[in-house]
Amino acid sequence: MAEQLKIQATKRTVIGKQVRALRRQGMLPGIVYGKHISPIPIMLNDKEWNRPLSQLSSSHIVTLEIDGEEYPVLLRDKQRNYIAGNVTHVDFLAVSMTEKLRTEVRIELVGSSPAVTDFGGVLVTGVTEVEVECLPMDLPDVIPVDISSLVKIGQSIHVEDLSVPAGVTVLTAPHEMIVQITVPAGEEVAAEAVSTAEPEVVEKGKKEKEKEE
Repeated sequence: MAEQLKIQATKRTVIGKQVRALRRQGMLPGIVYGKHISPIPIMLNDKEWNRPLSQLSSSHIVTLEIDGEEYPVLLRDKQRNYIAGNVTHVDFLAVSMTEKLRTEVRIELVGSSPAVTDFGGVLVTGVTEVEVECLPMDLPDVIPVDISSLVKIGQSIHVEDLSVPAGVTVLTAPHEMIVQITVPAGEEVAAEAVSTAEPEVVEKGKKEKEKEE
């Protein structure tokens, strides 16, 4: 797990349509909720925290300090202005460091595949994240997948092939495909043309033989 980030926030009483006024004042609204706490509306300094939050993954435990009280949290959701690209609202999930949690962890492909670089194969990706269960302290930010083992076209890596840290249980179905090497589309079409042509030749030869008889 990466170094833990500490985010400063304050409780807010402004809700509903009035939240727009907070944004104009340079504040980023949010909320924190969890199994053991009542929901707490919060606000953060937009200039200080918008960029770090936009880059924060949903599997990174951070410390949220609200008016001097600290909570270990996960960034559960972030709303964006899709024109400007900035974060406009954040949801945090407060977690217990002694209780297991379930969340999604992103898969990160590393290395290069000889089947692609040497044989012109095409890298096709499947699932890009998996659901895991573990204690917060054991939660990985990402799960790396080394694709250098893919040396032949047709080879693949599935969820069951993942290597995860001790204490982490993967809940996503083992048969789910993460990455596979396939032949280029043009070659697939050519291969299909050959396979469909062969039965026609056999059928034609059979009919000619029947005519001779």
